[in-house]
Amino acid sequence: MRTKGSTRTGGEKESRDERQDPVETIDPTPLFEAASQARESFGRFNLAIAGGTGVGKSSLLNAVFGEDRAATGIGLPVTRGIHYYVNHDKTLGIWDFEGFEVGTTLTPAQMVQENLSTISTGPPEKQVSVVWYCVLSSVARLTPAEIDAIRAFDAAGKHVIIVLTKVRRARNLAGRWTLDEDAEKFLDFLAEPRDHRGEPIDLPTVTVIATAAVDQGKYGPKHGLADLMTATLGLSPEVAQDAFRVAQRLSLPLKLELARRFTAAAAVSAAAAAAVPVPFADAAMLAPIQLGMMGKISAVYGIDLRVVLSAQAVSQLATQIAGKALARSVVKLIPGAGSVINASVAAALTAASGEAWTRICERVFTGELKLDDVESLWSSYGPTVTQVLGWVLKNKTNSTIPMAAEVP
Repeated sequence: MRTKGSTRTGGEKESRDERQDPVETIDPTPLFEAASQARESFGRFNLAIAGGTGVGKSSLLNAVFGEDRAATGIGLPVTRGIHYYVNHDKTLGIWDFEGFEVGTTLTPAQMVQENLSTISTGPPEKQVSVVWYCVLSSVARLTPAEIDAIRAFDAAGKHVIIVLTKVRRARNLAGRWTLDEDAEKFLDFLAEPRDHRGEPIDLPTVTVIATAAVDQGKYGPKHGLADLMTATLGLSPEVAQDAFRVAQRLSLPLKLELARRFTAAAAVSAAAAAAVPVPFADAAMLAPIQLGMMGKISAVYGIDLRVVLSAQAVSQLATQIAGKALARSVVKLIPGAGSVINASVAAALTAASGEAWTRICERVFTGELKLDDVESLWSSYGPTVTQVLGWVLKNKTNSTIPMAAEVP
């Protein structure tokens, strides 16, 4: 390592440290294996979406899941009035209940019952997690047939969220957006539904969310989607929640939560691997843990490194960001670190690199970055001495390994 004020001529040989402590090429296989295992472990979130033609179901789906949700082309009718779509990484399935207003001998409730019966005979990965029943807010009413359809979903044990679509808003005197009067009245009705005689109506829904999936000009920007996602995640079976976090494209915090879970687990594993301090030269033992963590984080953001990077670039990335290379770039600059890596240092290196890789993946996901030059990206986003040292000092007397979110 060059020090301040040092020079090197063309014929000068490498320093003693660099000769004796070369950074060997790291096998990137754990990166790919972990990403593949993570994708399998996510499972699939299956959304049933229902409502009449023109209520804005497509706009709603596009806003939350992106327009490539049916990229695999699985969209043929399954049975009368229903289609099934799967996104490219198979973390999202959409059961689109259609045609309630199409003439048929079956009532909407009977169609729901028939289709749910068909779904129930299928594999676990196709079972409905949550139902969005979409109603156009400007209509401001539910027909008896729609109420019966909602009851049919509920009778089958499905959580139903009524989603009011294309909800208009207006600015009040304080400049804040408020729902228009018709939407407010409709919400009041749905909170305590009664028929024209004033008799209570059995409407078994968990919650009602007012939304606008696209900007409505003078009626305000899009809104309600964050509330819809929170409600949906809360009602989803635990086995489908990670799939929902991965499939949705609207909330970075939901993805960050999952990414940091992988980072925290890797920090614990790295600490365990270095429970008995290891020589600095043996830091390569941490590489599989760190690469596995990065592979899982990549999967959270839907980044397939085999597709976006060449084999040479992936090998370069693995060699640069894990094991001895990571330790060399940071630990040797920490005063008093010595020549060994202990549990605290191993966990700090791993946690800090997980945070750095998460920041890169977020920006690739949002289109702010491209993985064209991994070396320069890692130089800009990689963990700093301050981050690692701060983590080590913070946890010097703490026997537990904190969540990665606590890395400075």
